[in-house]
Amino acid sequence: MSYSSNRFVYRENRVPHYQRLFQKHDGLRQWHKTPRSKFMLYPYYAVLWGGFAGSMYMMGRMVMGHKTWFSKG
Repeated sequence: MSYSSNRFVYRENRVPHYQRLFQKHDGLRQWHKTPRSKFMLYPYYAVLWGGFAGSMYMMGRMVMGHKTWFSKG
């Protein structure tokens, strides 16, 4: 067996690091604490609010009798 197949077994134990990170009382929510959080959350927020804005726009158009996004008819 080569070393590359045993990398998972012999790696550093990161549990104490993550316990310190997530149990620190710094006023942040758990999903905002990691360095990668902004790369995952900001696209999620954009899709969430974009979908909400689009549904509100189309709801207004449906109330006015228009059944498509752009046409007048």
